[in-house]
Amino acid sequence: MISWNRVSSAARRSVRGRALSTAAAAALLAGGMTLLGPAGSAQAAASDCEGGKNGFIDISDNAYDTAARQVTLWSEGINISVQYGNIRGVQRGWALIAGDVQPGNQVWLDWTRDGGRTWIQCGPFTSRGGENKTSAAQRTSSDANWKFRACGSTRSGIHCTDPWW
Repeated sequence: MISWNRVSSAARRSVRGRALSTAAAAALLAGGMTLLGPAGSAQAAASDCEGGKNGFIDISDNAYDTAARQVTLWSEGINISVQYGNIRGVQRGWALIAGDVQPGNQVWLDWTRDGGRTWIQCGPFTSRGGENKTSAAQRTSSDANWKFRACGSTRSGIHCTDPWW
């Protein structure tokens, strides 16, 4: 089961165990990109979100519907988006990385049930052959505290959409 407890600030600074150099982090932040997101981010492995675990369902990597939020990396020809649509009779949200995706590019879905005080990271899901890639999908809710954001890792760094819902 995924813990919703706050994690240490040191853990929030870690992106799947890869530390960014101070110079690279400063350059990314100067460019207006947020690396860490809101306080309380938690990580989960892709396996914590697959096969129906924690309310997530597996979907096709070709799944796309309505883009709620997106980040377009024009120089890379890549789009990272929060998608939503009706899957198996239920409206769900998921993350999608599409376009000129390269092998090793990753996508994940951040999800909160408490308005962003704590987040869970579902993924990352890695593109092996340069194909589009989705995260697992989670049902949406009309509760204002229930939000999603899509994040991806490309050659230029980590990029996240604004929260949606």
